[in-house]
Amino acid sequence: MLIRRETPADVPAVRSVITAAFAKPETPVPVEVTLLDELRTSDGWLPELSFVALDGKDEVVGHVVCTRGHVGAAPALGLGPLGVHPGHQRRGVGLALVHTVLGAADALGEPLVALLGSPAYYGRYGFRAGADYGVAAPDSSWGEYFQVRVLTAHDPAVRGVFRYAEPFERV
Repeated sequence: MLIRRETPADVPAVRSVITAAFAKPETPVPVEVTLLDELRTSDGWLPELSFVALDGKDEVVGHVVCTRGHVGAAPALGLGPLGVHPGHQRRGVGLALVHTVLGAADALGEPLVALLGSPAYYGRYGFRAGADYGVAAPDSSWGEYFQVRVLTAHDPAVRGVFRYAEPFERV
């Protein structure tokens, strides 16, 4: 498996992977696909933080992205969507993608990454409840599912409500 930055040529394969990862009979085009399409054209899109996982045949089997978010006026990142093709799940693809995007974000001097997801899954990457860092979810009902991973450039004085890139509010 190889993890590398996404290229424009990867977009159709990424859409296919995200569709396969999130589709249900009642939603053949999952909201995550629409969100990803909208994020790509937003001011929050950070191409240097969009990664694909390739299998041994150089086919895209996973994708992760972080986009520009904010805690108050301070810059931060929102992680997601993260998707792995069902035929490649439980093989470490998601693990490799998340480690890669967190390492890249840290290398770029980003202070923290926030997400909405399973504490059992994301805890292995060092994510903790946002409240532990004084970072509140955009929706208080998210509770423990809103999590934050601080990076080297984190300033503990930065506190407040996290805001995702604008498409997260619409889609």
